[in-house]
Amino acid sequence: MALTASKLDGARPWWRRPITLAIAAIVLAALAWHFWPAHPSDSGGVPGAKAPGKGSGKGAGGAGKFGGGDPNRPQPVSAAVAKTGDLNVVQTALGTVTALRTATVKTRADGLLQSVSFLEGDIVKEGAVLAKIDPAPYEVALEQAVGQLARDQATLANAKVDLDRYQKLLAQDSIASQQVDQQVALVKQLEGTVKLDQAQVDNAKLQLSWCTITAPVGGLVGLRQVDPGNMIHGSDANGLVVITQLDPISVIFTIPQDTLPRVIARMKAGDRPPVEAWDREQKTMLARGTLTATDSQIDVSTGTVRLRASFSNAQGKLFPNQFVNVKMVVDTLHNAVIVPTAAVQRATQGTIVYVVNDDNTASVRAVTLGATEGESTSIESGLKAGERVVTDGVDRIREGAKVEVVVPGAPPQAAGDASKREEFRKRLQAMTPEQREAFKKKWEAMTPEQREAFRKQREAAKSGS
Repeated sequence: MALTASKLDGARPWWRRPITLAIAAIVLAALAWHFWPAHPSDSGGVPGAKAPGKGSGKGAGGAGKFGGGDPNRPQPVSAAVAKTGDLNVVQTALGTVTALRTATVKTRADGLLQSVSFLEGDIVKEGAVLAKIDPAPYEVALEQAVGQLARDQATLANAKVDLDRYQKLLAQDSIASQQVDQQVALVKQLEGTVKLDQAQVDNAKLQLSWCTITAPVGGLVGLRQVDPGNMIHGSDANGLVVITQLDPISVIFTIPQDTLPRVIARMKAGDRPPVEAWDREQKTMLARGTLTATDSQIDVSTGTVRLRASFSNAQGKLFPNQFVNVKMVVDTLHNAVIVPTAAVQRATQGTIVYVVNDDNTASVRAVTLGATEGESTSIESGLKAGERVVTDGVDRIREGAKVEVVVPGAPPQAAGDASKREEFRKRLQAMTPEQREAFKKKWEAMTPEQREAFRKQREAAKSGS
């Protein structure tokens, strides 16, 4: 049996009708917001909105929420003049700070560590006393060696007296020559014994001197590895302490093998390239030095070669095993055409710049880039010195577009004096984030005349209210 329309309506869920009405209301509100003309006082301060009675439709300037001005009006841009000058060709790399001399202090005589004469973290000079070992065993050994030497020296002296007596008796033919020969051999034997005893004395003195441990190099003393009261040996792996030379200090870094020929050519000419060491964020220069040596081979796995640069480190800004950013001046370009790096853009046809012509129109120019140093880039071809290039505002221009070169950082005209700037700030704070973004975009797109007209319109609306 067929159902009637009233029965069908009764069968629909009760919650569908309110949802349908809500959706329709949202759609109508969105359409009204998009097409309804906005008065400046009701538009949240967004420039480009038009007051009632000033025209309607999308053709009127500023009509509608997203209305705009004349598309052919000059666009405000910032520009810089290409100039000639010298530009350094800088090679950047990651480097590791490496001490020129590092020594692990070890004892040369085994014994009890009696005292330590340094503090951890001290800067010591080469030859400074660091520690002392109990010298008593070595002093006893020295006395024994001295005693034995004295005994053998006395025996040698007696043998020499006997030899002299025997030689006189032989001259009188009172004794056999064999007895004299035996005495000569005995004297030589005792002379060898005395020399051996003297070596034993010298060795005992040397062992005794090793009881005083001195610094083999000057530098920073690290953490102590052994405390006084412990037995130390020359075979201990960690030693007593590690001393690291800090001034001067070096940095080891790598550069591509293609850059190596220019570096070697400068070094052979006696011109050592200057090198700078910067912190990890490349905001602070830590030290300035010179290149001192290159490695003897290129690493075939990476295609790079290691280099060493030396730095004066009196302030201690460089520390062993510290990672730094290295900047080395490989070469210097003379009379190069230089522009700000911000002017260089990337496009499908390669690297380009926007040139401001004499008639204040913008034209796209393909260029060939050279070296870059900081915020400056050299142009090898495609641009001449004296031409103006756009550095800011390229997103608002195209080929042949009219531009207006403005001074960067100029205050907005709508700000006016202090009271007007305060009012302007309060209105910006009262806007929603979306309104502020729309205001910013439309304000940047307006010409100075449009900005002045908008300011007067706002003042008129305020005085009329």
